[in-house]
Amino acid sequence: MSHDLCFTPATELAALIRGRTVSAREVLDAHLDRIERVNPALNAIVTLDVEGARAAADAADAALAAGEPVGPLHGLPVAHKDTHATGGLRTTWGSPLFSNTVPARDELVVARLGRAGAVRVGKTNVPEFAAGSHTFNPVFGVTHNPYRHGLSAGGSSGGAAAALAAGLVPVAEGSDMGGSLRNPAAFCNVVGLRPTPGRVPSWPAPLGWSTLSVQGPMGRTVADVALQLSVIAGPDLRVPISLETPGAVFAEPLPTSLDGLRVAWTPDLGGRVRVDPAVTEVLMAQLGVFRDLGARVDEDCPDLTDADEVFGTLRAWLFEQAHLEKSRRTPELVKESIRWNAEMGAKLTGADVARAEVAHTKLYERMVAFFERYDVLLAPTTQVLPFPVEMEYPTEIGGVPQENYLEWMRSCTLFSPTGCPALSVPGGFTPDGLPVGLQIVGPPRADRRVLEVGHAFEQATRFGDRRPPL
Repeated sequence: MSHDLCFTPATELAALIRGRTVSAREVLDAHLDRIERVNPALNAIVTLDVEGARAAADAADAALAAGEPVGPLHGLPVAHKDTHATGGLRTTWGSPLFSNTVPARDELVVARLGRAGAVRVGKTNVPEFAAGSHTFNPVFGVTHNPYRHGLSAGGSSGGAAAALAAGLVPVAEGSDMGGSLRNPAAFCNVVGLRPTPGRVPSWPAPLGWSTLSVQGPMGRTVADVALQLSVIAGPDLRVPISLETPGAVFAEPLPTSLDGLRVAWTPDLGGRVRVDPAVTEVLMAQLGVFRDLGARVDEDCPDLTDADEVFGTLRAWLFEQAHLEKSRRTPELVKESIRWNAEMGAKLTGADVARAEVAHTKLYERMVAFFERYDVLLAPTTQVLPFPVEMEYPTEIGGVPQENYLEWMRSCTLFSPTGCPALSVPGGFTPDGLPVGLQIVGPPRADRRVLEVGHAFEQATRFGDRRPPL
């Protein structure tokens, strides 16, 4: 029963708790027991709040017994990314500079999950300052992939993805600048959504107008991700780019038919990225699923000219703002890749940023035009399979050297500045059992559409049902 509770979809688990078939305390204790048994080998959850979680679960049961109104996530255990501030609970950002920091209050995404009734269990592991798509840091160490110990869980929301895959929590959240919700979802056979910028308001944030980094939901099913999005999406006047659409629209049932859908497929983003043939082979086999569901599939790709320059420039600018001072003040306590990226930002001129923003605008316009011909675009989420945890990043793909820690992530980073929502769903397995992710990209603000397409594909294939051999 305990094992079943830990792998019950969040949508079903929430209904069981609301119907008082199981108690929030029973659900929590099942997950805490699994964390105790499984997490030491994975290192997915790095800070636990056992007593706080038990008190919250007991309060959730008392509220139901008293007939009080409850939220959509009432009683569901949730873990928060260790770069997201949790009031009264240690938040380290994976950095020795903040290893003992306890924020005074929750940031917005954490607060919204709490108001929806979720029970805070703890924090999930991250790379230092969420930089890079491999989860390791000097405070807590490395997170292992639940499907094969010794391999990367991806990042930067790698702890969240591993915790979901291993049944440690039913829902988790993360963030994504260059693939940090999508990459770990692909590596760990779960679902991660990079929403349209502004869909999930980020607050507080020093650069409130920036659209490069977003926060978003992760889960084991698309419906679980949609459920979480329904409570973390919605406007907030403190966030200048927040979208007005209320989150509740994402709670509506998802269809399973794709009749008439116009689908574009690009195996290598128009020849711009090198992809491991093992990844391509798995995904090519899934195109027939979309045709069987009623979609028309053509090989095509939008014009991603200058997407590399836009992403690289704007990321460096953000890193200069966030990390240059600490990188120069205490370089021995900041990893080299962050120092490098921050120094890149320091060399930028106003003209550099202006050119990037002009190219950014043209890129967005080309994406809008592309999606007048297609409803969604399919692409590999990652260019490689999970790699050994001892590597900071893959240094080559198919014999092509990767010049820095960002190069191997371009299947995600090229889409980050487009303004488009992108969903990673389980796309199959290699013959030796490693997960592969399928990336579903939609027009700007079409978050609901990518969820619908992902759900239909998920229901037809059931790749997400395959559990890791823990």
